Amino acid sequence: MTPRPIIIAAGGTGGHFFPAEALASELVHRGHEVALMTDRRAGIREKGIFAGRQQFVLPGAGIAGRGVMRAARAALALAHGTWRARAILRGLHPAAVVGFGGYPSVPPLLGAHLMGKGRPPVFIHEGNAVMGRANAFLSRWASAIATSFPTVAGLPPGVPVTETGMPVRPDIAAVHDVPYQPSSGVIRLLVWGGSLGARIFSDVVPAALENLPPPLRARIEVTQQARAEDVERVRAAYATAGIPARVAPFLDNVPDLLRDAHLVIGRAGGSSVAEVTVAGRPAILVPLPIAASDEQSANARALVAAGAAWMITQADLTPGRLSAMLVELLGDRDALARAAARARTIGRPDAAARLADMIEGCLHPMASAA
Repeated sequence: MTPRPIIIAAGGTGGHFFPAEALASELVHRGHEVALMTDRRAGIREKGIFAGRQQFVLPGAGIAGRGVMRAARAALALAHGTWRARAILRGLHPAAVVGFGGYPSVPPLLGAHLMGKGRPPVFIHEGNAVMGRANAFLSRWASAIATSFPTVAGLPPGVPVTETGMPVRPDIAAVHDVPYQPSSGVIRLLVWGGSLGARIFSDVVPAALENLPPPLRARIEVTQQARAEDVERVRAAYATAGIPARVAPFLDNVPDLLRDAHLVIGRAGGSSVAEVTVAGRPAILVPLPIAASDEQSANARALVAAGAAWMITQADLTPGRLSAMLVELLGDRDALARAAARARTIGRPDAAARLADMIEGCLHPMASAA
């Protein structure tokens, strides 16, 4: 008998997709079959755990937006995606559907709920310290919810909740075992800004580093993610400042970069803070100010409260402010080491296994009851 697949629902951005890949790898390792439901941003995955497995690209992505006409088109696309997902799920007879948040997870999970008799259990992973809108909507039908943080605002009453942590790729989880070494020589900064880089970092970070006292500036090496259209000007700014820098739109060796980083500067998305804490590296976090529920600020505050990071709002992120912060932090090796130790303490390198345990724990009683 062909095993019933576990459906993984995740959008095309790395913040949702990387955790989904990590869970899928763990489930396959345990002998489960998996299939992917995603949006057009991800498309068909030709590499990674989903390559060669069943994949379905559904309409309904990009529902977030402003304006009456856009909202109407988005609602129609969402309805189309939901009924398409429902029809596919009827044919697959899945064992479960697992969503990782964001609007691309709505059609598969809502479609599963609308199957009626014999519908599969639905599981939600919430990666932020504030429940996202899509997850909040879907949570009323969830069999269980997994969280990345011990405290999450907006969780619904009556649904079992397990803190699993955020699944990260195995090569990043391996960095957890690499001790943090404060530097008395070269200081390696890692600057990242989400899936496509953040322009604010391109505008501010090179200028802030150029303002550092010459003896400190001479010790800096930078790896920075930037938008493609900003890469050349950021490279030129670092060249003018005499700072060795690698600048690229996409960083393809993140585990190595995290392992070698003495300080990370970046956004506070769920996947980003999970990777920083699992690696055990200190960070300056600049929450995205337009996040729908301001979840990035909540994520950053949780790390600050744990002593694992420092936070600065985007409104306060100026070259002068950042330069002053770097002078203070980079001059205090003990402070960096303490933050690294606290980050490592709260990191969950086994999050994918813990999430798989939660799913299996809910499925086995159902199988026994059947």
